[in-house]
Amino acid sequence: MKIVYMGTPDFSVGALEALIRAGHEITAVVTQPDKAKGRSGQVQCSPVKECAVRHGIPVFQPVKIKTPDAIGELKKYEADVYVVAAFGQILSRQILEMPRFGCINIHASLLPKYRGAAPINQCIIDGERETGVTIMQMDAGIDTGDILTQKKVTIEDKETAETLFGKLAQAGAELIVETLPLIEKGEITPVKQDENLASHVKMMDKSMGKIDWTQDAVCIERLVRGLNPWPSAYTFCQGKSVKIWSSDALDGDSVKTEENAAQPGMIAAVTKDSFDVACGRGFLRIYELQLEGKKRMDTKSFLLGSQWKAGMLLG
Repeated sequence: MKIVYMGTPDFSVGALEALIRAGHEITAVVTQPDKAKGRSGQVQCSPVKECAVRHGIPVFQPVKIKTPDAIGELKKYEADVYVVAAFGQILSRQILEMPRFGCINIHASLLPKYRGAAPINQCIIDGERETGVTIMQMDAGIDTGDILTQKKVTIEDKETAETLFGKLAQAGAELIVETLPLIEKGEITPVKQDENLASHVKMMDKSMGKIDWTQDAVCIERLVRGLNPWPSAYTFCQGKSVKIWSSDALDGDSVKTEENAAQPGMIAAVTKDSFDVACGRGFLRIYELQLEGKKRMDTKSFLLGSQWKAGMLLG
């Protein structure tokens, strides 16, 4: 099939590579404009653009995809279908109807659950045991189109957003290659989403990572994994922020404290390898952290050069 591929971040690269390997003709790649990043302000292109350039595929980077000029440019590229994976802009109805088979989206959840911008993070935060990818026929709504195919992925006990990201990207790449021939042959019956089962997640931002120590330790531990590597879960100690990278949730019987009841946010116990922080229910045992202005390190190394002790309060 002739495909115009729309995507921007790392998640989108695997599917593009898979479509190329499968012999599809990618007539153009549409991605977000290059942006200045980091303290240096150096302009960087998207991972999808880098992939397209490696393969000699024409690249189109509209600031706004819905403008008449952008639509005119899109029309120059022949396509049976537009494949979209985390592109980052909303397509107009006119664009959705341009290719023969419309626009299909690779979405990183089992729709209708977890529509929106951050399904990978949210399913871990919510304690889901399973997620997956959905190939969806796009319509004018946000992730509301008919379901074409789905593939399930197990969420492991210590899954982070980073590891799940990789698994879902791979699953999406495999599924889009399996799905396109079925679309071309007319062998898929689209399934409408059940609105009663739908949920929507907003885009992640740094404020979501601030730890509320009055919550259950289980919830905080999931937050740590769900926001790893970005925007990360964090707290404060002595006026400095502290990112928490690795932890375990423990019940009250697993931690020996000097007092029977430690208030939420208090360091209840310290060993040479870890320390335990009291939560609204249970304790969070921290194995890896990063003090503001310092490198990420395991707790054993951190404690060698710090004065942290039981009774100190975080938050």
